[in-house]
Amino acid sequence: MYRRAYLLSLFTIFYNLIEGVVSMILGYSDETLTLFGFGADSFIEVMSGIGIAVMILRIRRNPASSKSGFERTALKITGTAFYLLAAGLTAGIILNIITRHKPEATLWGVVISLVSIAVMLWLMNAKRSTGKKLNSEPVLADANCTKVCVYMSVVLLVSSLIYELTGFAYADAIGAAGLIYFSVSEGKEAFEKVRGKECSC
Repeated sequence: MYRRAYLLSLFTIFYNLIEGVVSMILGYSDETLTLFGFGADSFIEVMSGIGIAVMILRIRRNPASSKSGFERTALKITGTAFYLLAAGLTAGIILNIITRHKPEATLWGVVISLVSIAVMLWLMNAKRSTGKKLNSEPVLADANCTKVCVYMSVVLLVSSLIYELTGFAYADAIGAAGLIYFSVSEGKEAFEKVRGKECSC
């Protein structure tokens, strides 16, 4: 079961790498802030995933052990990156509103979000099942964190669909605002974990 948990963490890392590259390239090409920000978030999830993988190896050796220095550093970097993403998206929203900028298209946002929702739901359930069999709170907490990725994918889907179907000028800005909310929440939680407070995302 610990091997399965570790493999799931590796899958999370590699999937988010691919998703991040594709989303940022297409988001830049289509000039959609929400898709570009979603891709940037995927890279932050890669950093978080590396910390999770190290955590699983640690608790496999000693379930009662405390966080390593590497894990705490990874959480600090992840938390800072989430705050920087939120700041960047805020600046992007303000700039887009001032310049009245609209995306070229948001169809790729619909496609990527649907794929992400399907993958993350499977991943969340697989992590939750593994965590229950191991009776491991850290693995179950990681499963709950994956649920946040589902929420962010839903934000991307809704904003992309609204713009694609109606051409509503501020749909992309609203979607980016949704990503800001989750980015700030995840950044805050990362720093709370550094201070020793276990969270459930």
